[in-house]
Amino acid sequence: MKTIFRTFACSLFAVLFASAALAADSDPDPAKNEIWQKLKVDLFQDRPISSDAASVIELSAPVRAEDAATVPISIKTQMPQTADQYIKKIYLVIDKNPSPIGAVFHMTPKSGRADVETRVRIEEYSHVRAIAEMNDGKLYMATRYVKASGGCSAPAGKDQAAAMARLGKMKFKLDKEIELNQPNLAQLMISHPNNSGLAMDQLTRLFVPPRFVRKIEVTYAGEPVMAAEVDFTISENPNFRFYFVPREPGELTATVVDTNDLKFSNSIAIKPEAAVASGT
Repeated sequence: MKTIFRTFACSLFAVLFASAALAADSDPDPAKNEIWQKLKVDLFQDRPISSDAASVIELSAPVRAEDAATVPISIKTQMPQTADQYIKKIYLVIDKNPSPIGAVFHMTPKSGRADVETRVRIEEYSHVRAIAEMNDGKLYMATRYVKASGGCSAPAGKDQAAAMARLGKMKFKLDKEIELNQPNLAQLMISHPNNSGLAMDQLTRLFVPPRFVRKIEVTYAGEPVMAAEVDFTISENPNFRFYFVPREPGELTATVVDTNDLKFSNSIAIKPEAAVASGT
């Protein structure tokens, strides 16, 4: 009898454990997250947010991340940026991260398209949200549930001394020949450890002090294209892809400020006849 009872108990435990694991691995209701409910009020008060955002904004992210410290995020918009109608801001929110508001992108009609791609850290299974704020104040939200854990507390992928030696180095990359009066895709790569303050140095066993990029401004020919307020949610060596519309030859310039108030800047001369790359 005892053997049968133990067998039944073990089987019951296995079923319950499997059910709990399945529940933890499933995609919960994004509207019922308590953290999001509080963030929504803090950011937008009682303004309505449409979740029927397919005609405005799309968010792409892996269902299960290969590396929680470098999760690719792609925000694509479904309309051109014009003076009459454009996306003014994009909020990137990761509900379960230590700092849920990972980035706020400030967009302008000079971008042509408000698309943004980057890589982020995710600390535990969480909804990732991209909220687009239009120039008329309307809000649209796209949401994805990403299974990843430990990204914010993961040790740096590179030696800290080497990372600090290249601190602030930047490079622009253009994928193809520049077209005037059209949205052109650009990539900005920034050498910065983007230390979260939550990761332990594996040699000293001490936590690496936080130091990360907090502000980015991109201009073309002196006119604003895109700006961003970011934190350690963005992965080590921040990388951003975005659009800009050149009306004439000029310079694409990025200025970056980190939490130590150090400022870094780099420019690339835009020549419509050829794709070019510049950096150090």
